[in-house]
Amino acid sequence: MTPEQILSAFPRLSALVVGDICLDRWCAYDPALSEPSRETGIPRLAVVATEATPGAGGTVANNLAALGAGRVAVLGAVGDDGHAYELLRALAARGIDSSALVHCAGLATFTYTKLINSQTGREDQPRVDFVNPRPLPPEAEQAILERLPALVEKADAMLISDQAETEAGGVVTPRVRSLLGELAQRHAGKVFWVDSRKRIAEFRHMILKPNHQEAEEACRRLGLAGYAALRRHASAPLLVVTHGAAGVLVVDASGEAWVKTRPVENPVDICGAGDSFSAGAAMALAAGASPLESARLGNLVASVTIMKKGTGTASPEEVLAAVRHTDL
Repeated sequence: MTPEQILSAFPRLSALVVGDICLDRWCAYDPALSEPSRETGIPRLAVVATEATPGAGGTVANNLAALGAGRVAVLGAVGDDGHAYELLRALAARGIDSSALVHCAGLATFTYTKLINSQTGREDQPRVDFVNPRPLPPEAEQAILERLPALVEKADAMLISDQAETEAGGVVTPRVRSLLGELAQRHAGKVFWVDSRKRIAEFRHMILKPNHQEAEEACRRLGLAGYAALRRHASAPLLVVTHGAAGVLVVDASGEAWVKTRPVENPVDICGAGDSFSAGAAMALAAGASPLESARLGNLVASVTIMKKGTGTASPEEVLAAVRHTDL
């Protein structure tokens, strides 16, 4: 399939993003307005503008919506706090269905707060993250387990975002992970696509998309001889290993194949490139594209978004423009 054919199928497809649906807050501060606190003497950061966008799994959903997917829904857990309110507004503004999100009092909505110097445009202060050091509350986990099967029935592609880096993990608990594996076997014709920072080797019967550091760490930890062994260990129909600008390695039962990236000079911001790739590639598979065609489409999407500040998105028109300027 050509990129045009793949993208033209997206409006007929629906996607479900399962996992850590987070909030990205971009706070611009003005150094000229800094002055010592009267109480502590510590200089303040004077925030003069804020922007809220969906983060982590929300970034994947944002990319799916921008690419023209017919319906995009998210399943995760949020707190009863102001960050949840901001996240729901940001999702609604992008046409993303958040009705399945589980609201849990006492849970902190996972939030990344990035401090941007308004004079330089640079992120030059430590990021402030709101995290949950404890496991997902049992009642929230149970609600997710109960909602998941019906949501899978309605979707063509499931994109699992397991981004929590704490040992406790996030929304994708062992029980959620196990149910996803069962559903992937039950719905063999649907796409189940996994991105997990810490636990990629613990998923079964789904397409795995680690970056090369995550894949190599999993192989070292388990004593596996290479990527093919990792795919077999996870009973994964496909292993897609991203290598940044070097390209993507696609591994299936028949062997391995490299898919090169579209060369991009002076990328503006690589943050979220993996999420952009996942959105494009997973939906391409759902549209009927081959694994290699899907990886190429994912690369094209990422080549557009890395030219934008922050976790940018790509429209179908921008992706097709990228096609015209590449020989991939």
